[in-house]
Amino acid sequence: QVQLVESGGGLVQAGGSLRLSCAASGRIFSDNAMGWFRQAPGKERELVALITRDDHINYADSAKGRFTISRANAKNTVNLQMNSLKPEDTAVYRCYAHVGPFDYWGQGTQVTVSS
Repeated sequence: QVQLVESGGGLVQAGGSLRLSCAASGRIFSDNAMGWFRQAPGKERELVALITRDDHINYADSAKGRFTISRANAKNTVNLQMNSLKPEDTAVYRCYAHVGPFDYWGQGTQVTVSS
């Protein structure tokens, strides 16, 4: 079992920055994929950024050039640095981990960007 705990959400003005962190505990192995998804009201959940088991990084088109995903702590932590935030980035951001054959999700953290 893997537990994911997010931190770092909040309210920010357009153009501002936030840093999200996700700490994994439990049966988390270095051979994993971790990343961030988000879901805005009335919209489907979408991928924001993902680091694969071999450290390949994928970004949503909307995140490219503004967001940076990184790992830390022997791959037990994944961070998302979000710069130049826009009102359309407002959503609940959830941490994700794929370990072995299983998918795990954090509870989510609210990011609100005011115009």
